[in-house]
Amino acid sequence: MAVTSTAQTPTAPGYRVLNPATGAILEEFATATDTDIQEALAAAESGYQAWKNVDINERAKIVARVGELFAERADELAAIATAEMGKPLSESKGEAEFCKDIFEYFATEGPGLAADQEVKTFGGGKAIIERLPVGPLLGIMPWNYPFYQVARFAAPNLMLGNTIVLKHAETCPRSALAIQAIMDDAGVPAGVYNNVFASHDQIATIIADPRIQGVSLTGSERAGAIIGEQAGRNLKKAVLELGGSDPYVILDSADIKADAATAWATRMENTGQACNSNKRMIVMEDIFDDFVSELTALATDLVPGDPAEEVAGTFAPLSSRAAAESLAAQVKDAVDKGATLHAGGTLHEGPGAYLEPTVLTGITKDMRAYYEELFGPVAVVYKVTSDEEALELANDTQYGLGGAVFSTDPSRAAKVAAGLESGMANVNTPSAEGAEMPFGGVKRSGFGRELGPLGMDEFVNKRLFYVAG
Repeated sequence: MAVTSTAQTPTAPGYRVLNPATGAILEEFATATDTDIQEALAAAESGYQAWKNVDINERAKIVARVGELFAERADELAAIATAEMGKPLSESKGEAEFCKDIFEYFATEGPGLAADQEVKTFGGGKAIIERLPVGPLLGIMPWNYPFYQVARFAAPNLMLGNTIVLKHAETCPRSALAIQAIMDDAGVPAGVYNNVFASHDQIATIIADPRIQGVSLTGSERAGAIIGEQAGRNLKKAVLELGGSDPYVILDSADIKADAATAWATRMENTGQACNSNKRMIVMEDIFDDFVSELTALATDLVPGDPAEEVAGTFAPLSSRAAAESLAAQVKDAVDKGATLHAGGTLHEGPGAYLEPTVLTGITKDMRAYYEELFGPVAVVYKVTSDEEALELANDTQYGLGGAVFSTDPSRAAKVAAGLESGMANVNTPSAEGAEMPFGGVKRSGFGRELGPLGMDEFVNKRLFYVAG
């Protein structure tokens, strides 16, 4: 499954569950008091003093159990995510099950990844690089993958011996509480994982607190700029996973129908609300018309559906009415300025958050859609005449998260992919999948990496331990 981060966070007064399929508010939760925040910080600090001294192999047993509970409770978790943010039920379940892989990967590989590394010396003595925990961390997580995003932040840091204060999206309080229950039931000690329904002002307070040693945010560039500034002001390390407008380059094709189906399925995963989704499809001119025709056929005649039912011929809502209206405005701007609308584009009347899956061509630089991220079910297709033009267009973006290049000649695809200005480059596949694959970007897509061996190398004290000979 393609799993990624959010670029737009819908705002809501406090923490609440608002079903985007119906617009109904299902439940509301009180924002944390300042006393609650201080208690969470104190718990994280006291928890750290004990947790850092637990042998990493013992920590691994608990981390592995966390993953098992994600899988065991996948049906329950899926229902929560689908109600909170409209993800199709099967995708919600798949996300929960993938969390098991993440926790299992770090439980298994973590001891080796955190092992001491001897350094060759030239002046005698013995030098070792130790990988030690740094202390309590703040995680600020998004709504679009409410379990996976937490897993990729929490799993490596729990293995390292760090403790966590977790601020989830205001629209995913049930998911946040379900994760806390998993941590508790798996045997994560008190104070090691602390969910807080914090306000934006309280986030600033948490970052400034001397007990917090770092912050990880997955969210928009706007949120990233704010959190990055607060972290820098307080001399705290930050990992920022932000937006993306990934190129998806098709240089040639032996089966246009199949390639279009793969491109469409990739774009529609999570109703298009994935940071590393293929938001810009760049297609060679000799296959462009046929490719667009296939996409148009796939997008045509779809009707709004209940994401908990997943009936054929239906599409799911976006995460909120505000998100649907924002995306519709971007589509309208493009069409008003001359883009061709091949399918979809209609924003259905509320209160549900339904925007018809859309296919656009003819996007030019004076349109918002050229440079802005389209966070939803909109496929934009560009025509190019050469590999060089394809690469130039692929890199003409403020983002640098991922990208993919396809060709019947793998060496040709690899040559173009090697030129992508991105944190992840893929050849003949939409994206690399697996807990072992590092995830992150460059440019305005942020900095730092999660998952894989690099995921355990962010919030860690790489201490030199030298004994003179």
